[in-house]
Amino acid sequence: MGYMNHDEPYSEDYIRDILSSVKTIAMVGASPDKTKFSYGVLRVLHETGYDIIPVNPRPGLEEIRGLAVYPSLAKIDRQVDMVDVFRRPEDLPGIAQEAIDIGAKVLWGQIGVVNHEAARLAEDAGMKVVMNRCPKIELFRPFWTPKLHLGI
Repeated sequence: MGYMNHDEPYSEDYIRDILSSVKTIAMVGASPDKTKFSYGVLRVLHETGYDIIPVNPRPGLEEIRGLAVYPSLAKIDRQVDMVDVFRRPEDLPGIAQEAIDIGAKVLWGQIGVVNHEAARLAEDAGMKVVMNRCPKIELFRPFWTPKLHLGI
């Protein structure tokens, strides 16, 4: 399988297919701090109807917005469709490997989180990859029609 050029814009169809097919999203680097960008993304994705699993190894951090926090991807006790990453780009290859190990289908690096080695690892394992984008922003683009018929 060929590799995507992640320096090019992603097609609307590619992003739409991902956001309409995933249900469970593990958020690596989720923060309980309401002033952090990651908190706002977690809130909106959760309110949109996704099953959000915050991942943060901080001792004593047990929940964010009422959602149980897991110390690592490996400790999550259910199937994860997408891993959304709020971490430094150099952390992405390790997270990609953890995402592969738990059978996730999508690796999504937030804005500023780009690592081509990580993308290649994930793509070699058959995962879809998005980098340097924010799912919260993508959800509000005009092409998006939510297919999650869930009450908020």
